[in-house]
Amino acid sequence: MAAGFAGGAWYADDRDDGAGAARGPTTYPFRGEHQAGIVTPAQDRLHFAAFDITTRSRAQLVSLLNAWTTAAERMTRGISAGPVGPTEGAPLVPPDDTGEAIGLAPGGLTLTFGFGPGMFRDEWGRDRFGLADRQPEALRDLPHFAGDQLEPARSRGDICVQACSEDPQVAVHAIRNLARIGFGTVAVRWSQLGFGRTSTTSTSQSTPRNLFGFKDGTANIKAEETADVERFVWVQPGDDQAWLVGGSYLCARRINMHIETWDRQGLKPQEDLVGRTKGSGAPLSGGTEFTPLDLAMKGSDGPLIPVDSHVSVVSPARNGGVRMLRRGYNFVDGSNALGGLDAGLFFLAYVRDPRTHFIPLQSAMAGHDAMMEYLQFTSSAIFAVPPGAAHGEHLGQALFT
Repeated sequence: MAAGFAGGAWYADDRDDGAGAARGPTTYPFRGEHQAGIVTPAQDRLHFAAFDITTRSRAQLVSLLNAWTTAAERMTRGISAGPVGPTEGAPLVPPDDTGEAIGLAPGGLTLTFGFGPGMFRDEWGRDRFGLADRQPEALRDLPHFAGDQLEPARSRGDICVQACSEDPQVAVHAIRNLARIGFGTVAVRWSQLGFGRTSTTSTSQSTPRNLFGFKDGTANIKAEETADVERFVWVQPGDDQAWLVGGSYLCARRINMHIETWDRQGLKPQEDLVGRTKGSGAPLSGGTEFTPLDLAMKGSDGPLIPVDSHVSVVSPARNGGVRMLRRGYNFVDGSNALGGLDAGLFFLAYVRDPRTHFIPLQSAMAGHDAMMEYLQFTSSAIFAVPPGAAHGEHLGQALFT
């Protein structure tokens, strides 16, 4: 975030103080109508964490949300998580910031928070914090889809935090400090590091590639498509619970890719599975990357875009026009027990209603997408993402008032 100390705080800006500090001007406001990190231009690095709530006290939970709001606002500005900082304060007292981001610019750090079904009811359906009557109808655990091989310890969660930045250490620093602040109230259930965004959330960005080598997210909703953002991303008045208006739902799925098997396929079979060319990303029906799909165009052996190709199965044209805003990331977590890469796509999608904007599409993919032969879903979670916090409020305040 930066170097240079002023009252224990360390700031990032575009000035050069002569101390050799790495500085940069890119910051996004933490407060606002909507949480940052959704339509914000997707950064290159991710640290995602899901927490279990360990306290039984509603007051302690609210206190944590206040503390997290304060710390998150500070870190996204490029200053220390706490007012004392990592190198000041009493010598025998733990610092209120861990310090590994000293000298680093914020890199457009965003912190996005969501609430899982477990915040409202425990596994036996009991009201945990007097919030059960405020649980949205759409906030239910995602169903089991064909092909799911979920790891329970790497699924679900009561609260999630999505940290995105251009600098991986900044993102890790943010999650580490939020976990430190939450000690005794929450505990990390699982987490995921990601690199190389696999989506484009702004027209100013080029389309990235996934680990299969194909452009990913060509048809993703862009922030500039304001009508579709309103229609498909933000919860609207009358949808469900009033406290969630201006928020969204986050569906998170960890997708392991069978890299070694994929790499043995020919170029044409790969392109037929995806429905696009590997080079330009153009649909197999012709044109350039952003040319609309022509799912009816025939070739000598049937449709030029195979009906079971990925782009055909998930196309809005085959799914009632529904779209979603994706913010996925590549991951490589070493090797598995068989010596293959433990690698794939950490899929993050923001939708207005998972019942109509995610579950049907995921069901179609699980049942009809030829690419499923090369994919294994190992983690699944859903969260209600509250709207942004206004000045003087903590995140999710409307839920508790």
